[in-house]
Amino acid sequence: MSIWVLEALKGVGRLLVQPLFYYGIALALVIGWRRVKRERSYFSIRVYNMFHESKLFWRSGLVAGGILSLAAVAIGIVLPRDAISMIALVTIAIGLTMQMRLLSPAYTMGLVFFIVSILANDKETAPALKRFFPELSETNMAALAILLALLLFVEAWLILQSGSIETSPQLAKSKRGFVVGEHWSQRLWFVPVLLPVTGELPSPFSWWPLFPVADDSYSLMLVPFLIGFSEHVQGMHPKASIRLTGKRVMLLAWIVSLFAIGGYWYAPLSMIAAALALIGREWLAFFQHRQDRLKPPYFSKREQGLVILGILPNSKAEKMELEIGEVITKVNGMTVKTETEFYEALQRNRAFCKLEVVNEHGEVRFVQGALYEDEHHELGLLFVKEREKWALEAV
Repeated sequence: MSIWVLEALKGVGRLLVQPLFYYGIALALVIGWRRVKRERSYFSIRVYNMFHESKLFWRSGLVAGGILSLAAVAIGIVLPRDAISMIALVTIAIGLTMQMRLLSPAYTMGLVFFIVSILANDKETAPALKRFFPELSETNMAALAILLALLLFVEAWLILQSGSIETSPQLAKSKRGFVVGEHWSQRLWFVPVLLPVTGELPSPFSWWPLFPVADDSYSLMLVPFLIGFSEHVQGMHPKASIRLTGKRVMLLAWIVSLFAIGGYWYAPLSMIAAALALIGREWLAFFQHRQDRLKPPYFSKREQGLVILGILPNSKAEKMELEIGEVITKVNGMTVKTETEFYEALQRNRAFCKLEVVNEHGEVRFVQGALYEDEHHELGLLFVKEREKWALEAV
């Protein structure tokens, strides 16, 4: 067993030589930079710095990866090294699209499943494929389907845990041509999973692994999985919408897992599991977008008050515990409907402000706080407003 403990430590060290690990770090920085550009184009100020996505890159994924590692090692999901390389190549290729939602394991692992199951066994493509990936055809398809299902559970959990944290406010045009607000959640999570791969050591237990490959010796490798998520929300509060998406992905994970487990005894069920993951995840994205756009815009100009679209971090508004989605109806006793009226009302008392706010449940509360001389026009609130020129339009 001491040999396997040493092998586990080596597996962790192998992470540092995997290009996908550094690719993920670079990708998180790029999407952060692109988000900052969008925020500046809308509000002439960034909401979060470009390292915001990099901070979230590490959040929660390490815990999920640890739990998934225990499950993978206990079950004995063994993959050949060529399968790991194919997962990395597909992930890198999809990442180049800059569409984070396509980095769902439903797409990355689903595509790898069909590449292995179809191309590796095709008489025309197999020889060329074996030249670069000689061990790819030895992949246990049931093990690959089980891993896909487990990663889908991880995606759902990550969406529920941190998908709605500090989403980015944006501006968009409604179907009627009006300017409305929306929130964009864009995430890239790093999930390191310790996987048994074909290698150098004999099996430590007679029953392990449950998913053997042609070789009967194994080693451990810490594989860096990248899981992405992206969602634009207009018709609901972003927390409610993203949480609903997380629950739907969790339900999909349960359905896929049932077929994947069945694939252990009946191979065609593994292919059904992969197909369900691909089709189901795409349908959930389409359904969420369609359902959201059928609702009236949540962040739009209202007859009574100003809806808070965004709050700058560490601002006066954040210290006053204002919340995104709340509606400011009065400022220093004056009714406000526009951003101009809001700041004019603040000028009435340069040392103090009192706000009447309606929360998302329709309850009225009062918020007040002292203002310093240089803060009377910088509470850190973002509202829906017209833009002189549309540099970007949300999709």
